[in-house]
Amino acid sequence: MKNLVILGGGYGGMRILQRLLPNDLPEDVAITLIDRVPYHCLKTEYYALAAGTISDQHVRVSFPQHSRLNVIYAEVTGIQLEEQQVLLQNGETVQFDELIIGLGCEDKYHNVPGAEEFTYSIQSIEKARDTYQTLNNLPAGSTVGIVGAGLSGVELASELNESRSDLKIKLFDRGNYILSSFPERLGIYVENWFDTNAVEIINNANITRVEDGLLYNHDEPTPVDAVVWTAGIQANRLVRELPIEKDGMGRAVITPRHHLPGNEHVFILGDCASLPHAPSAQLAEGQAEQIVEVLTKRWKGEEPPESFPTIKLKGILGSLGKKHGFGLIGERPITGRVARLLKSGILWVYKYHNG
Repeated sequence: MKNLVILGGGYGGMRILQRLLPNDLPEDVAITLIDRVPYHCLKTEYYALAAGTISDQHVRVSFPQHSRLNVIYAEVTGIQLEEQQVLLQNGETVQFDELIIGLGCEDKYHNVPGAEEFTYSIQSIEKARDTYQTLNNLPAGSTVGIVGAGLSGVELASELNESRSDLKIKLFDRGNYILSSFPERLGIYVENWFDTNAVEIINNANITRVEDGLLYNHDEPTPVDAVVWTAGIQANRLVRELPIEKDGMGRAVITPRHHLPGNEHVFILGDCASLPHAPSAQLAEGQAEQIVEVLTKRWKGEEPPESFPTIKLKGILGSLGKKHGFGLIGERPITGRVARLLKSGILWVYKYHNG
C-alpha cells in the first residue's frame, strides 16, 4: 500500500482530501494527514477570534473520515527527504511514498529586537487564542499597538475596535497609506473608516525595538499595554531548514508541477511554496487542484502535464467590523456593506461545503 502523507490540514490540504475522497483514491493508496490540531482551521478568520467577536468553534471544520485516511495529531519536528520519512515530536516516524508539505507560515520579525518576545500573533489558532485572552483581559482605556497594516492588521484593528471600543488602538504601518498591496482608493477608504471610528494610524512607521510595555517607532518609545505583530510572514521553519533552493521568504522553489526540482515525490503547497502571487487560501486551493491532477495521472501510469495554466484568483475581500468591508472582485474595487456581505456569504458556503 502506497502512503501519501500530507503535512498540514490547511486550505490546500483540505482541498486535496476533498478531491481524492471518497471515490477518487486508488485502492492501493492510503493517506496520512498530520496536523497539530484535530480539525481544519479557518485561518482567514483568526483576526475575529483574537478580537473576541467570534467563538473558537466558528473557525473549526472537521476533517473528513475514510477507511484509508489516517489522521495523526502531532507536531512535526523534521523532514528527511532522502530517507522518505517525517519525524514527530513523540519520537515516532512516518514513512511516505508521496509527500505534500503544507505547513503554512510563521511571523517574520525582520530582526527587530524584542519583537518575537514581546508581541502577540494571529498566525496559528493557539497564538490567536493567546492573543484573545490578552486583549480581552485588558482594562478599559488600555492601548493596543498593531504593527503592520496589511489585510490582517486592518481586519484585526477594525474588529477589535468593534469588540472593545474602550481600548485605544494604534495601527503602525511603513507605507504612506495602509493596505499598500491594494489600489490606493481602497487604502483611503479604509483610512477614512478608521478616522471615523477613532483608530489611530501611524504612517511611515519604522519599528526599531519592542520592550515590555514599550513600542519604539523610529527609536521613539510609545507606551502600550499589548502589541500584536502582523508585519510580515515567512515559510514554516521546517521548510526553511530543508537543504533545498528557497526564495527570500524561505519558501521552497518548485517546478511547474509543484514538486521539488529533482524530487518528484515531494510537493510544496501554500505558504511554503515560492509562487508569483502573495500567499492566500485561494492560491493554496488552486495549487491543490493541480497537485491532485499530477498524482492521479501518475497513479494511472499516465504522464502529467508539463505545466498548468496560471492559477486565477477571483479577488480578495476584507472586513471592517461586521457591517462594512472592502476588496477587489477581479480588478474591480468594492467597498461598504456589499463587500462585507459577500465575504460573509463566501465564508458560509465554504464551511457548509466542507463541514
